[in-house]
Formats: sequence, structure tokens, C-alpha cells
Amino acid sequence: MSRFATRATLVALGALGALAGCRAEERATAGTPVPAAATTTVISRSPYHPVDVATIPDGPLGDAIRRGKQIVEHTYEELPDHVGDKLHCTSCHLAGGTVADAGPWVGMPGLFPQYRSRGARVISLADRINGCFERSMNGSPLDPRSDEMIAIEAYMSFLSKGVKSGASLPGRGFAKIDPPPVPDRAHGAEVYATTCAACHGADGAGQFPGGVYTFPPLWGDHSFNIGAGMARLDTAAAFIHANMPLGAGGCRRRTPTTSPTS
Repeated sequence: MSRFATRATLVALGALGALAGCRAEERATAGTPVPAAATTTVISRSPYHPVDVATIPDGPLGDAIRRGKQIVEHTYEELPDHVGDKLHCTSCHLAGGTVADAGPWVGMPGLFPQYRSRGARVISLADRINGCFERSMNGSPLDPRSDEMIAIEAYMSFLSKGVKSGASLPGRGFAKIDPPPVPDRAHGAEVYATTCAACHGADGAGQFPGGVYTFPPLWGDHSFNIGAGMARLDTAAAFIHANMPLGAGGCRRRTPTTSPTS
């Protein structure tokens, strides 16, 4: 798993290097890592916006929403029995699931139940969340009726307030790179060393100063398993292209013609 994830990440970066999206002049930003907490202030295009905790209602529903937010932002710490790595849901779903082209959760509750070709069946939102727990979290599923699952769903529903049920919003998921560039693993290793290692470490193990999560691991025992979406070349490349380096507007900023969402 570790070798596969390493290879996929480096090849994805090599593909982006072929686009010249992460140029040398951008790499200066990598020398000053942006703390993980900074992702909560990312501003993205309408209908996405940072979470305003002041608008969470009082009472039991508000308690569930706040609990859900805590879980998705501190997943392995909050649910150690169900998480086998050291990732948060928001390691990929940036800024609490509110950033376009970074797997936003805005509007997601209204898209379920839905048919998923991966399992060749119709699934619920809870099923989809549990798929992430099993693969991206390298762990085990939650009881769909548990307080924790209900809290996560409540938080996603809170983010989706005002969004019409069934609406597939622009910026949903991860923006595919079209046409896809030719991968180059060696170039990917170079881009990683000069642009990504400042935050994620030369060994891809992330940063946990004093045991506190700061930047996520990209491969190895503390990262996602081979079944995760980020283990796929096209998904990893799309995420990196749109969102990395963190806080710098994404590699695609330099290559507006390579992405339909740029």
C-alpha cells in the first residue's frame, strides 16, 4: 500500500508538472507552510463559503451539528476505534467541506439516495460516509444509526441549507484535468521535493509537532489505503491541481486553459 500510494502521488505530481502548473516562481510559497487551521478561512466561489458557527442553532440539533463539525475536523482523534490512519475528513474536504473542487459537502444530502457503480447498488448518505471511513480513513464503518453518524449528517445538512434538493452544484467533487497530461514519475518526485515536502515531509509522513496534527500524511501507515479515491491518479492530480500548494490558489492558477473550472 505504501509503495503504491507513493507512486500514485509522485506520478500525479509529474502529470501536473507537465502542465507547468507548479512553476519555480510559485515554489517560494512552499517555504512557509500554511498551518492546517488556516484552511478554515479559505474563501471559495458561491454557493460555498466558510462555516459561520454563530449561525448554528441552539438546542439538540445545534449540538449535533457542532458535534459533526468536530468529528470531521478531528476525525482520528474523535473516533479512534473507527479510524486506522492519522487523517481528518477535512484533510481532503477542505475548510470543513466548503471549498469548490475540494470535495465540498454543500448540497450533498440532497443527492442521496443515489446509484453508485462502485458497488453496483443504490446507497444512502450514511453508506457513502462509511465508504470513506473504510478506505480514506483506513478504518471501520460507523453504525448508521449512531450519534456520530447522525451528527456528521446534521453538519452536512447545515452546510446545505438553502440548496435545492437534487441540485448538483458547480465545483462538486474534484475538477478533472482535461485533457489529462502525460504522467512523469521522475518529474513528480522533483516537484514534490521542491513544492510539497515543506508541509508533508520528505517521507510523505506529514507533520505532527508535539503529536498535534498540522499537515496530513500522503502515504504510508498513517495515510489512506489503496481503495481510497486519493489512491487514484486522476483524483489525486485533480485535487492537487485545484488546491495545492495550500493557500496559494492551486497550480491551475498558472494554467487557466487546462481546467474547465479555472
